[in-house]
Amino acid sequence: NLKFLINSKLNILDGCDKEYSIRLINESDAQSVLDIYTPYVLNTIISFEYEVPALDEFIQRITTVTADYPWLVCLYGSKIIGYTYAGKYKSRTAYQWSPESTIYMSPEFHHRGIARILYETLFSLLRLQGYYNVYACIGLPNEESTGFHKAMGFQEIGIFRNVGYKLGNWHDTHWFQLKLAGHILNPLTPKKLYEVASASAFQSVLDAANERLKILNTDKRNINP
Repeated sequence: NLKFLINSKLNILDGCDKEYSIRLINESDAQSVLDIYTPYVLNTIISFEYEVPALDEFIQRITTVTADYPWLVCLYGSKIIGYTYAGKYKSRTAYQWSPESTIYMSPEFHHRGIARILYETLFSLLRLQGYYNVYACIGLPNEESTGFHKAMGFQEIGIFRNVGYKLGNWHDTHWFQLKLAGHILNPLTPKKLYEVASASAFQSVLDAANERLKILNTDKRNINP
């Protein structure tokens, strides 16, 4: 659960001044993450929500997600600039190996390579847990997100026509799938997040992500946004 993750001995990087870093979310991050999400709710069809969640509700969402799946934040110094998480796609048991992914970045940090590292770190952690697929749902039009997901290796699997109404128009949703691992018969039940969070392989994934971010830390185009 979330309390376990906050108190776990993972030696997760908090991010030092003017450097990028990735770590697991904790409850104290909720307001900063909600601040990133808010404009997407109010001003775009990227989120199909109409109203910004209350902080207490958003904290509950984090707690619910992190009982089973990773929720990662990316920091620039001490400021959270983006986040990604996986969540339940469907509640039926047969779907348990196939979560859905979400990613949001502060607009000023788009096109810097950060979102790719953040997303790939999420997928590596999902593989450790024993998941086989991950799905993404994109409200249309959104050429930037569809292009990003294709570049990440997602395959287009279908469009739901006129499925959502927001900001004065009906909108389609475009569904994508990424295979995380080769499919086998009799797969083991995916592990809960707390079951893998203390493993050395889990920490190695986070360490590798932060090593990749060091390249961005030395790129003057990425440091002084």
